[in-house]
Amino acid sequence: MTYHPILEWIEQQQDKMLANVLALSNLNSGSANVAGIEQVVDRLSDLASSLGATEERISLAPRSEVLDNGQILEKQSGPLLRLTKRPNANRRILLVGHSDTVYPVDHAFQTCRHLDDNTVNGPGVADMKGGLVVMLTALQALERSRFAENIGWQIIINPDEEIGSFASAPYLDEAARAADVGMIFEPALADGTLAGARKGSGNFSLIARGKAAHAGREHHLGRNAIAALARAMTLLDGLNGQHEGVTINLAKLTGGGPNNVVPDFALCRFNIRVPTPEGQSWAEEQLAQIVARIGTEEGITLELHGAFGRQPKVMDKAHEQLFALLRSCGADLGLPPIEAKATGGCCDGNNLAAAGLANIDTLGVRGGAIHSTDEFLLVDSLSERAKLTALLLMKLAAGEANWPDRATSVSE
Repeated sequence: MTYHPILEWIEQQQDKMLANVLALSNLNSGSANVAGIEQVVDRLSDLASSLGATEERISLAPRSEVLDNGQILEKQSGPLLRLTKRPNANRRILLVGHSDTVYPVDHAFQTCRHLDDNTVNGPGVADMKGGLVVMLTALQALERSRFAENIGWQIIINPDEEIGSFASAPYLDEAARAADVGMIFEPALADGTLAGARKGSGNFSLIARGKAAHAGREHHLGRNAIAALARAMTLLDGLNGQHEGVTINLAKLTGGGPNNVVPDFALCRFNIRVPTPEGQSWAEEQLAQIVARIGTEEGITLELHGAFGRQPKVMDKAHEQLFALLRSCGADLGLPPIEAKATGGCCDGNNLAAAGLANIDTLGVRGGAIHSTDEFLLVDSLSERAKLTALLLMKLAAGEANWPDRATSVSE
């Protein structure tokens, strides 16, 4: 195989890759831990220094967060890391990862441990510090090859993927529209299965405000915010099953106070998942109707916060072309047949697809139990997945494979 010497080099990096994953995962980088994310970015910058890319650290705009009392705070994210090489090349690839994890700085799960010779348990080992190391190693392999000069590439490592990528979304969109292929390094399943189509996701907060009154003396003068919000929530929950694949999850309810006071405030947090753009439009229309209906009740006001931060990712022709190419790479490497299945989960692959960019978004390590204290990485997947990505990159750069047709943005 023409690519064999480069793939052999990756195999020799296995121990180094594992050491880098452990070092990154032992640094807490919960989405709110700006200092921790900065440390991870520093280390990633060091690991990427041999690539010869132009580095930028971008401060993101503050994000709005609705507190349980209805107050809206502006919060800062960590820096976005952007690395660019050969930006004027005729063919360009966008590689995306995230530096944040779901584990806050005060979480009990902070360090890695070996469960056996091929399994490491630790915060972010699979999601996605293992994937970041796979990405950088694959690019190092590409740059060692004679095909590198044929393509340009850009890396975006954002600090807010686990909380919806709201602040980094404009940068993902801009980069996706300038690229031909997208690669994201979220973890694959333990058996190597990839994510295919992904549902879109919207996170919302609905605030009801009424009028406080003494529950005994002047109950008739009060306007119960909890009762009004409960009516809205009943209508929201009733949308389940009305449109194929659309689900509404009522996740949290807060409000009220002493039993002898008519509550004048209540807040509900909920999530909506949609399989198609049509499903999203339907859900948005239904939500607007419910807010309008309950919000016109006497003495009651409703405030809706949130949006669909992730558009649905549909497996169109361009995505099928890219997956077919990856399957051929897996076959060349002697891997079991690579399968993909639809999922209700979402990631930055949704964002790239919304910009019209075909992408594979589970090129990271094999692992599982992500977002829990049982999160694990299968160690042998480090070099395996780096070889798979490097071969995909080199085939594209060598002109051996056809580039997928540009998709039509689902947001247009």
